[in-house]
Amino acid sequence: MPAVPPPPSAGATAPAAETAQYVREVADLVNAERVKAGCTVMVKVNSKLTQAAQAHSEDQDRRQTMTHSGSDGSQADARIKAAGYSWSNWGENVAVSPSATAVMAAWMNSPGHRSNILNCAYQDIGVGFSAAKGGPWWTQVFATPR
Repeated sequence: MPAVPPPPSAGATAPAAETAQYVREVADLVNAERVKAGCTVMVKVNSKLTQAAQAHSEDQDRRQTMTHSGSDGSQADARIKAAGYSWSNWGENVAVSPSATAVMAAWMNSPGHRSNILNCAYQDIGVGFSAAKGGPWWTQVFATPR
């Protein structure tokens, strides 16, 4: 895998190409964990889920608050639907962590987050990343289409 540049420092905004690298890296790390756990279905990056995850990471960054609730009171299910994805089940992980590798290690060491990552029923993933005011703030959104 090519070297991934470090996340931008606080106050910097990651260019779109760099953010896309983080999305791909997290998705690859998720699928590596799913293979180890015996999942036969690997998650595919979905642009609608990524849109929902990215908007939530940016919202958390603006507020400097790690939470599953949006500033408008929304939860992940509503944000996923608003992005145009019709789901039958979903899960969300959020974190503040310096890198894709570090955030995945933290999520894998947390039972609830690990459960989302290793839920073999999920088929799609979206990943959000924001470091405009600090962080970086990460969001994973998992879902299975309806």
